[in-house]
Amino acid sequence: MVSSGRGRLFRRKDGKYLIYLPKDLAEDSMFPFKGSDSIFVKVSFKIGDDKLLIQKWEEPEQQP
Repeated sequence: MVSSGRGRLFRRKDGKYLIYLPKDLAEDSMFPFKGSDSIFVKVSFKIGDDKLLIQKWEEPEQQP
């Protein structure tokens, strides 16, 4: 089981930022994101902290 790994945050030439996750981490059976090649995520942080929080993006429910 792999619950941590060394990744990388980098900026592409077109100005977009990408987060690289090691294959062993992303394909571990306990990794929280499953299924597709691409999913929407929410990335947040607290000011003064050196941690990122990555969560699956949940669309707000539509009110009828």
